[in-house]
Amino acid sequence: MARLCVYLGSRLGNSPEFRHAAIELGAELAKRGHTLVYGGARIGLMGELANAVLDAGGKAIGVMPDHLVEREQAHFGLTELIRVRDMHERKATMASQADGFIALPGGIGTFEELFEIWTWGYLGLHDKPMGLLNINDFYSPLLTFLDNTVSHGFLGTATREMLLDAEGVSDLLDAIEAQL
Repeated sequence: MARLCVYLGSRLGNSPEFRHAAIELGAELAKRGHTLVYGGARIGLMGELANAVLDAGGKAIGVMPDHLVEREQAHFGLTELIRVRDMHERKATMASQADGFIALPGGIGTFEELFEIWTWGYLGLHDKPMGLLNINDFYSPLLTFLDNTVSHGFLGTATREMLLDAEGVSDLLDAIEAQL
């Protein structure tokens, strides 16, 4: 099936719902026959997601720059770990490996990756589906902000609609799959 790139935190966050969502997404990716593409860490939500994919018999591809291998504690039990020179090569490699993109809760790295891939879609550099898994209302303030950006004329409705969102794993995967 598809290769889905997931952006998410290298930390667990402060709600067990985030960890449960990462595990649920990993199991569902494997069940549906999708391959995970992600940042390659074995810690935080990233590690939980990768382990859930692998535990369910799926494939997980990690992409990590050499300088982060120790800092992010690379996951060496993946189907494949692609080591790259820097963050720019990491993001480009992840994008080229993926058929679609999902963001779970995370920090500035997650936000930066999400907004860059969304911008690339807006610019016509890809036409792959993108979505947010809005666990525990994590992304609700951002979604409100984005809708406000549309209402003030700085973001087109069609561009806003490129970014799917759902509160449940199955709902988001269904929406992503419908655009593959």
